[in-house]
Amino acid sequence: MRASPIRLRLYWETVRHLRGVQIFGRLRFAAMLPKPDVRPAPPIRPQGEWVSPARRRQSQIGPDEFCFLNEARSLSQHGWDDLAVSKLWRYNLHYFDDLNAIKGHKRADWHRALVERWVMENPPGKGTGWEPYPTSLRIVNWIKWARAGNALPSDAVQSLAVQARWLSRRLEHHLLGNHLFANAKALVFAGCYFDGAEAQSWLDLGSSLLDREIPEQILSDGGHFELSPMYHSLALEDMLDLVNMKRSAGFPVPREWADKITAMRRWLGAMSHPDGEIAFFNDAAIGIAPSPAEIEDYALRLGFVARTAHGDGLCRLRESGYIRLQRGNVVAFLDVARVGPDYIPGHAHADTLSFELSIGRRRAIVNSGTSVYGTTPERLRQRGTAAHNTVIVDNENSSEVWSGFRVARRAQPHDLTITSDQDEWVVACSHDGYKRLRHQPLHRRTWRFGETQLEIIDKIEGGHQSAVAVFHFHPALEPSLAPNGMSGELAIAGKSVLCWWIRKGVASIEPCTWHPEFGAGVATRKLLLTLADGESDIVFSGFKI
Repeated sequence: MRASPIRLRLYWETVRHLRGVQIFGRLRFAAMLPKPDVRPAPPIRPQGEWVSPARRRQSQIGPDEFCFLNEARSLSQHGWDDLAVSKLWRYNLHYFDDLNAIKGHKRADWHRALVERWVMENPPGKGTGWEPYPTSLRIVNWIKWARAGNALPSDAVQSLAVQARWLSRRLEHHLLGNHLFANAKALVFAGCYFDGAEAQSWLDLGSSLLDREIPEQILSDGGHFELSPMYHSLALEDMLDLVNMKRSAGFPVPREWADKITAMRRWLGAMSHPDGEIAFFNDAAIGIAPSPAEIEDYALRLGFVARTAHGDGLCRLRESGYIRLQRGNVVAFLDVARVGPDYIPGHAHADTLSFELSIGRRRAIVNSGTSVYGTTPERLRQRGTAAHNTVIVDNENSSEVWSGFRVARRAQPHDLTITSDQDEWVVACSHDGYKRLRHQPLHRRTWRFGETQLEIIDKIEGGHQSAVAVFHFHPALEPSLAPNGMSGELAIAGKSVLCWWIRKGVASIEPCTWHPEFGAGVATRKLLLTLADGESDIVFSGFKI
């Protein structure tokens, strides 16, 4: 079947940003499948002190039962590779995260039996479990479990060596980003766990990859370059794990890692709501990475100095493109960022110039979050502009998100200005994501953050058929609209916590959903502010706090 011109353009606008190693690496990855090397494992290296790592939630809920992505299934019923089960769920089954989860020591017998069963039922090189990414995470989890004092069965030790050899020849250069970082981390873990020349080759290969990837993936402000607070949390956990493993094996830790980790911890603190969890920009959900508090406690156990909590003021994460504004118990997070690295925007959403807002420890205005991967319509909807607190022009997305992890033409932010005085901060920024439309409109948003109010001014410069500003509310808040349609409020149990007013536009409240975790959707409401026919191209709205 011949591809349509639109489809061909989407492919071109996506592929033209890729690096050569991604294109040729994909061909090589598909064409060259190595034969598993099942030689005996190298000896295990004597290990030193091991620090308890960050803990995730429990995911193994019985000897044969697992709950991933808020879906419970049994291994006996579905096996390791049931194609009727989503690939992400199957990936999680092969990660073995529960080995190092909260109260995992109480499930040690389950874990030991599961490791033995995996070795017996997953022959080398066969099935989802041997894809590079789950292989990488499993190598790390098995070694962390062993370093915590659990005895890996001898056949599992042998399997670890086979997995490391396999991984060393299946590196994900065609994907790069967090996948290649996970590959490198696993090779370092294997190189530190085993001893001898072969182990040293894994350590050298993993270290050389990290020497290249850490400076590129960890930005100068500490943010992970894919600009997702969730993937940033995973990258920070990776860095702390690498420090832990190198110290335990007696290898020196590169001096620059400490500075990177300090900046990454500061970034995560800046991008966390007062409720202790991450803001939802790009692919982000609670429960995939350890919580920010778990990660921070891990850093303290490793001897890092406690970081200073964020207080009143403006924190600009310059290279990432996010801004945190705080005044008293009110915190706003502003997205003036690119969608991500040009060559790897797979976790990007069309959320340019979106924002989130917390009052006290409660979220008030929220992006809709992420609950699914894959290529479903729901995945596209959650990545789309309408699922975020920004402006939709002519019913289009600000960046052309398509398929599951692709972006064609992308919004570029520009003309950022930040001013302040004793009474308010003013942040203004534009993006050109809609310039591809017929009349080439530009969206400019201004946030005026005062002592008692947040005013949002949206201007669409250039011709357009429609423009709608969207504000999604947290499910705990009940919105109402005044009879004249020019004001409204948010209430909890009948008590008003936030009021809004409208100076221009037609307001309506509609149902929507919020997705705080994978596999979860919660009914909530959103405010739509639509430019009326014949009105000017300026939309005013504001929230009185």
